[in-house]
Amino acid sequence: MLCDSCHERDAVVHLTTIENNAVHQLHLCERCAAERGVETTVATPKHPLGEFLHDVHQQVATSRGGSEGLRCSFCNTTMADFRATGRWGCARCYTNFEVGIRELLRRVQGSHRHAGRAYQPPMSEELERASVLGELKDRLRRAIESEQFELAADLRDRIRVME
Repeated sequence: MLCDSCHERDAVVHLTTIENNAVHQLHLCERCAAERGVETTVATPKHPLGEFLHDVHQQVATSRGGSEGLRCSFCNTTMADFRATGRWGCARCYTNFEVGIRELLRRVQGSHRHAGRAYQPPMSEELERASVLGELKDRLRRAIESEQFELAADLRDRIRVME
């Protein structure tokens, strides 16, 4: 489709106006649109988190004396990679970028310390008991399949005691 104004170049800007309940469409090339004061370049809006992460990166860089040490020693992830994706490359990144992470948490959450409930791993006795119980149930299944009913009854009774 050619420009409605110059009839020479392809129309890339399509203006739709409504005047007196009538719809008017105007198809313009970039040059003619610029002459009429229509902005042809669309700036991508900046995400505030990206700016925030960039500021954190700058603070970490200045605190470490430049860009040295801003690369994970294991996976080679950089702070720029984190800013772009929002993800670390490996578990060691948390240690390598600790200063930046603490500052990020302080600014985002108000504190760098966790104030909620903490994960409590199961006690070792419970894990061992569950492991033994699983082994007994497996042995019971095999005893029933091989028709060793006396052994199966003994295993069944041991399982009931443990449960």
